[in-house]
Amino acid sequence: MSRSLGIWVRSILEGERDRFSREFEFFHSPRGQGLNSGELQHPLTYNSPAYIIPLDHLCKVPMLIYGIVYSKIDPAGIGVSKVLKELLKPRKCRECKGAVECFCGDNYVMACFEEDVIYFDFLDERLPIANKFIVLSRHSSAAKIKSYTVHHTGNPGSEAQYGGKPRSLAVASPYTSYTLLRKLMEYAREAGRADEYSVSYEATHHGPTEVSKPLSFIEIGSSEDEWRDPINHEVLARAVEWVIMKGEAKATPAIGIGGGHYPRKHTKLALEGRFSYGHIFSKHALPYLDEALLEKAINRSDPRPEVVVVEKKGTRREHREIIERFACKYGLKIEYI
Repeated sequence: MSRSLGIWVRSILEGERDRFSREFEFFHSPRGQGLNSGELQHPLTYNSPAYIIPLDHLCKVPMLIYGIVYSKIDPAGIGVSKVLKELLKPRKCRECKGAVECFCGDNYVMACFEEDVIYFDFLDERLPIANKFIVLSRHSSAAKIKSYTVHHTGNPGSEAQYGGKPRSLAVASPYTSYTLLRKLMEYAREAGRADEYSVSYEATHHGPTEVSKPLSFIEIGSSEDEWRDPINHEVLARAVEWVIMKGEAKATPAIGIGGGHYPRKHTKLALEGRFSYGHIFSKHALPYLDEALLEKAINRSDPRPEVVVVEKKGTRREHREIIERFACKYGLKIEYI
């Protein structure tokens, strides 16, 4: 057996050294032949034919660190975070700047802030170690609909009454939100709440909008009673735990257009496994629909959307013409529902 070659690769994120590190053990070919310069063999293939990974490629692959964030003044977020801490057993750490509390695990950091969640535009600066965010939040509804929802954030129109900036979108995270949505449905059923609570996407709305990394909201609606219900905290916490521990499911990434604020048809397609949605623009946002907004929906999404899913009944001819020209220009498919 040829001797092993150990390489210590340090992650340096936003100038923070020695925060997280990974030791990768690599071995020479089991056939006894040495590696070419700049190539290493993955340990999992030690007893199989040599599998060579270019060193320059390996060291460019970032470690995924989830930022699980919530507000001190949000009873839903606080409740969900308490259950998550029981499930994940994180340790206290100092990775969060300006946080009320900070906890870390192998691939996540949990942070509580004084500010309300719609004003979390500071996440890049205060939580630089994270490269994807999940926001634990309450949801308010005038109709007092009991709900478990996920959505992305942004202000399609010319006003920003609830955080962020006008005509600005946060970076959507289609796979994260898709997985959270499907797990919310699963755990709502297990808790006996699937009939009482609506499980749904929400259309893109409110802030923050100026975070440079993918961001998803997961919420409990829609009144103080639901926000403080420990069963609801457990439903959301289990969905988030699944993403952290098991990873994200995938479906064709899409932009959604049309439908109400709770886009029933888009939600149904996601639960059926057809599409994972980034930004969804409800019928209320259609007056602001133009090529510039659709460009932002592509550029502010990770991964990039491959299809535009349009609820035909709720869109007018001029809207469909804008969408079709845009899809043709950027090589996107269109599906009318």
